[in-house]
Amino acid sequence: MSLTASAFDTLELKDVGRSFGGREALADLNLTIRAGEFIALLGPSGCGKSTALNCLAGLLPLTHGEILIDGKRIDVLPSEKRDFGMVFQNYALFPHLSVAKNVAFGLEVRGVAKAEIKRRVSEAIALVKLEEHAKKLPGQLSGGQQQRVAIARAVVLEPRIVLMDEPLSNLDAKLRLDMRTEIRRLHQSLGLTTVYVTHDQEEALSLADRLVVLREGRVQQIGTPTELHNNPANWHVADFMGYRNLLDMELTEVSGSEARVSGHGLSLAATLAQPAKPGDTVRMAMRPHDLNVVNDHTVTTGRNVFTATVGVVEYQGREFAVEVTTSTGQRLFVHAETAPRVGEEVTLVLDPARALVYQQNLDAGVSEEEREHQELAEVGS
Repeated sequence: MSLTASAFDTLELKDVGRSFGGREALADLNLTIRAGEFIALLGPSGCGKSTALNCLAGLLPLTHGEILIDGKRIDVLPSEKRDFGMVFQNYALFPHLSVAKNVAFGLEVRGVAKAEIKRRVSEAIALVKLEEHAKKLPGQLSGGQQQRVAIARAVVLEPRIVLMDEPLSNLDAKLRLDMRTEIRRLHQSLGLTTVYVTHDQEEALSLADRLVVLREGRVQQIGTPTELHNNPANWHVADFMGYRNLLDMELTEVSGSEARVSGHGLSLAATLAQPAKPGDTVRMAMRPHDLNVVNDHTVTTGRNVFTATVGVVEYQGREFAVEVTTSTGQRLFVHAETAPRVGEEVTLVLDPARALVYQQNLDAGVSEEEREHQELAEVGS
């Protein structure tokens, strides 16, 4: 295949911000993207990730900051001059045009020669494995096939960067898995630089080289999937990365990174993930897979051990997700290899290295609901 991404070295976002009605939806975004990287912008609804993507695409003007490619500002250029491809959540296909004509549309607008259009459209459709559907209308295709058309339409332009705004959110679970693989394959085979917006942490972890976690318009952490999965920077990131159990506790002892916390009838050894001192009220984060129901033969030396009562058991294939309640009424989500009985008292173990202790309070700023309303109002105007 001769379809390749246009060459550049780095894309820089410097102090990029966007305000809606005097409120910051995005503030002080600083990020350098290397050519060939797959970057995921991750966060809950209203966190500013789509605002960031729309600023990058040129669909929203910046309130402050600048965007540069290889040192040259592009935020002053209209969107059509930035040489980016865009894949939207709702596909945004022309319903009256065939698959081939949808893919060709951008090339025709740019005045590319007919022979070149035919060649590139054929290659793009083959890349997304839709050769048999080239003459069909979008309405005759499944959701997954329509998304493939949208991706082909973006990559056929041989863009410097492909921007994807929650492209899989309208697909069912199996199709999402299949399309994740296809997106990563295309990214690698074409040498694309991809910026991908999602609220799905599993999707982001599986696709991205680096993740940018946003909360209320501000970057919380930038890092590789492994870095964010194992070492969240604060409890907001931990919460979003699957640390489902968040308990407010009192920090009673500190020795280096080793800590002890007490509360909810528990006294647990833990790991200090942010600076704090004895007497502070802290938030402890635990992932369900790190909090396990054990049998009598499990080695528990060096681990936290306590009991709880089983409330709900969910079968998840090779394992069970279990909701338990401690003696003081605290609900916890835990993991079990075999199914415990509802109402049964079980023993739980937790490695202190996987019980992460964070500062409880962070600046709240604008609520997520307010910010989402601001984003929708601006994009719709």
